[in-house]
Amino acid sequence: MAFELLSEHASFGGVQRFHRHDSTEIGLPMRFALYLPPGGERAAKGLLVFLAGLTCTEETFTMKAGAQRKAAELGLALLMPDTSPRGEAVSVLPGATASWDFGIAAGFYLDATQAPWATHWRMESYLMKELVPQVQAVLGLDAARTGIAGHSMGGHGALTLALRHPGTFASVSAIAPIAAPSRCPWGVKAFTGYLGEDRDAWPAHDASALMQAQARVPYPGGLLVDQGLADKFLVEQLYPEALESACAAIGQPLTLRRHDGYDHGYYFIASVIDDHLAHHARQFAG
Repeated sequence: MAFELLSEHASFGGVQRFHRHDSTEIGLPMRFALYLPPGGERAAKGLLVFLAGLTCTEETFTMKAGAQRKAAELGLALLMPDTSPRGEAVSVLPGATASWDFGIAAGFYLDATQAPWATHWRMESYLMKELVPQVQAVLGLDAARTGIAGHSMGGHGALTLALRHPGTFASVSAIAPIAAPSRCPWGVKAFTGYLGEDRDAWPAHDASALMQAQARVPYPGGLLVDQGLADKFLVEQLYPEALESACAAIGQPLTLRRHDGYDHGYYFIASVIDDHLAHHARQFAG
């Protein structure tokens, strides 16, 4: 592989790897995790890109979600990128580490247009132009067998990247996504800092607004979204009902499952992740 291997670990007959590479889009080294099912890259029946949430790294979902068991059973490879640029070059930027919901570990999966973030905060281009195509090439897979999913900020990323780049992903799902970031404090803070005060630029990175603007149904096979009803961020930050309304308006099939008693964390993710992997595997199989 064309990536530096940091470590690897046998897992359910496959292998969990952690990599680093020099990103041309970010302009800095970036890290990611890649799970290969039994038989390695040439045996993979599909690739699922999973985007993590605020404060997370490439290790968080990889180590906490327990996704490898089901991925091995289904023959899926899993790609877990980091959530933002890191290192001394960016940690010294004013505001980069001042709060947990902006800056480092809070890239929001978009390309910033405002100084000083525009130089390195290019997570959309990094994923779509660099990391995902390179991993697809290594695995010998195309978009017909590539899906995207995510949690919270990563759920926002999964939905928006899938809608902004039609044809790249065959399937989409999200767990407790930030579904209408233009309306919520996390999104307003991130969009103001990364995209500027002009709110006319924000809907292009808002899943509910993007869905509402679709000229045709983008994912006829359906979207899967899970939301815990004991999630302390549900009312103020997540707005699943906005995505639900947008999907209904254009006829996009959506399975939005609401779960009593579940919060925003990884106990919830681990409880539903098998269903998400199966959702993607079904769509890869056609």
